[in-house]
Amino acid sequence: MNLSVSEENYIKSIYKLEEGQDSVTTNALAYELDTKPASVTDMAKKLKEKKLIAYEKYQGINLTPEGKKAALQIVRRHRLWECFLVEKLAFSWEEVHELAEELEHVRSEKLTNRLSEFLGNPAIDPHGDPIPDAQGKMGKPRTQTSLHKSQAKRLEVMAVSDKSAALLEFLTAKGIRLGTQLDVIERYAFDNSIEIKIRNQPAFTISEQVSKNIMVKAI
Repeated sequence: MNLSVSEENYIKSIYKLEEGQDSVTTNALAYELDTKPASVTDMAKKLKEKKLIAYEKYQGINLTPEGKKAALQIVRRHRLWECFLVEKLAFSWEEVHELAEELEHVRSEKLTNRLSEFLGNPAIDPHGDPIPDAQGKMGKPRTQTSLHKSQAKRLEVMAVSDKSAALLEFLTAKGIRLGTQLDVIERYAFDNSIEIKIRNQPAFTISEQVSKNIMVKAI
């Protein structure tokens, strides 16, 4: 199905917002896409005509099976391009999201599958998110908890839940990336900050806001 860039962005945003929700409201979608609720209503009518969403006024929006399939293809392209930019072109993880936002609209299935093969069919992207396969099957996210909640003393960074450039730049500056091993030195009840140590670096403290967004597993 031929979709415009705008239609693809809507479908991807509905997919993202549907996680943990029964249906997506037009207001939530307008906020996510930084547009007016009236524009969302207009687009919802178009996507309903294309049988990509189920939508009734005041009832919220849900992707149809066809819509979910289209969304997963967009997510697959986005996350594969992020892998390519980081692994092959040496972009840092805070730079790749915006570039992948543009590259995800290159719709050639042949290109996407060759890109995946070239990268060794990766299962996760540079932020730790699972990559759907060519059939649209999404691998289960690894069992992980936030650094804020983890009780273990030695941990490995598995993902970040906030993809903002500001957080990723901060983590890069501190030497934290996927696969980094951390030792928890101290947890401070006063402000929930955590003192951590990475091998060959002096210990440093991170705030509760940062630790909530770092996903880890005990090692």
